[in-house]
Amino acid sequence: MKPNLMPNNEKPIAARAKSKSKKKLSERSIGYFLIAPSLILILVIAIWPVFQSFYYSMFDLRLNNPSKSEAYVSYKVDLHTYLDNFPFLINALEEEAETASGKTKVELKEIQSNLERIDAELKKDNDLKARYDEVDEKLMVMKPISEELAVADIEKAVALQLEKTTNETTDRVRKLKSELENPDDAIGLSSSLSDSVITPNFIGLKHYKDNLADKRMWKAIQNTTIFTVISVFVELVIGLAIAILINKAFFGRGLVRATILIPWAIPTAVSALMWKYLYDGQNGIVAKVFEEIGLIDRMTDLLTSSNGAMFSVIFADVWKTTPYMALLLLAGLQTIPSSLYEAAAIDGASKWKQFVKITLPLLKSSILVALLFRTLDAFRVFDLVYVLTGGGPANSTETISILAYKVMFNQTNFGEGSALAVIVFVCVAVISIIYIKFLGRDLLNDK
Repeated sequence: MKPNLMPNNEKPIAARAKSKSKKKLSERSIGYFLIAPSLILILVIAIWPVFQSFYYSMFDLRLNNPSKSEAYVSYKVDLHTYLDNFPFLINALEEEAETASGKTKVELKEIQSNLERIDAELKKDNDLKARYDEVDEKLMVMKPISEELAVADIEKAVALQLEKTTNETTDRVRKLKSELENPDDAIGLSSSLSDSVITPNFIGLKHYKDNLADKRMWKAIQNTTIFTVISVFVELVIGLAIAILINKAFFGRGLVRATILIPWAIPTAVSALMWKYLYDGQNGIVAKVFEEIGLIDRMTDLLTSSNGAMFSVIFADVWKTTPYMALLLLAGLQTIPSSLYEAAAIDGASKWKQFVKITLPLLKSSILVALLFRTLDAFRVFDLVYVLTGGGPANSTETISILAYKVMFNQTNFGEGSALAVIVFVCVAVISIIYIKFLGRDLLNDK
């Protein structure tokens, strides 16, 4: 009978496998520990602002409206505004009632009684009454009042009743305008009093719903996509050609390399302003040359027509950023051994075949990095277009970043502007995922 050796052989194999697995797990844990600070830094610098923008995008934030200048999730009352107007409104109504008669006097008394009733309702809350008295005291001696003290939480029913009462007061006083001596004072005070009620401005995903149905936003994304695709493609082709040329040894190569980088070294705003003068419809040299060679009908077409403005922006971007693309590709070319080309030449491969079979495959990683950086940078373009065309004419060059800027700062609509900023982030994230998944898969595989 043969002895069974399998158990004796399996034990050392299983032990070695288990030891190897533990070692690998330990190395992986150490690796995660080492990169943890970098991940935390990325989270703080890059991800946290996105979460903050997403939070603000869920509110109707408008800096030109005091009741919507901050994110409110509950009903509040601005005691500073309230006490700045309520006592004077009561006095104005009393003075008008003294000189009025008949139904007018009765109605003024009724309006005054309604206001005093809601004022008493406010004071029922002990915490609110304490703030009420403190704010009133500071107003009497003209001391500064902090927002933390002035803005207080209030029950929804009381807030709605206060808002309803003040609005009714304004309407009723307006109807009595012809019978009052100083109706404008009462109307102005009543209108200001209604501003003291702060209603919640949480609107959820409404900004996203509105933007996704907005033709202007889709036009901005279309403009951004056209600009990105054309400019990056042209920069890749020209940049690769320049990189191959300056990769060869020739006299003055260092000077040529330094000269080529000059456009990229110029600040974008300065470069855009320079091109704006060159494109000028009256004195622009580039506009004159394009007209002479028949590229455009009139010099003014470059910045005043839709197609001309988009062409002008792309042309300026290609001039400025192609050196950057060439620099990245040149770094990749430097890593390709010259012996590969020598061996291919001996085998009779033509220059084109060497380019297709050697240069492009070995340059794939560098092309990926160059395309990724330039695509993300081009999709977020702002300063070049803003200085050159401002998004015009007729929003024909308005990119998604410029639209977000206009909504956020020109219209002071921070809620919708934040939603557009989040949309930009989502687009950039999708572009990154596409590049990594379809072009950079080999870079992520374990070697």
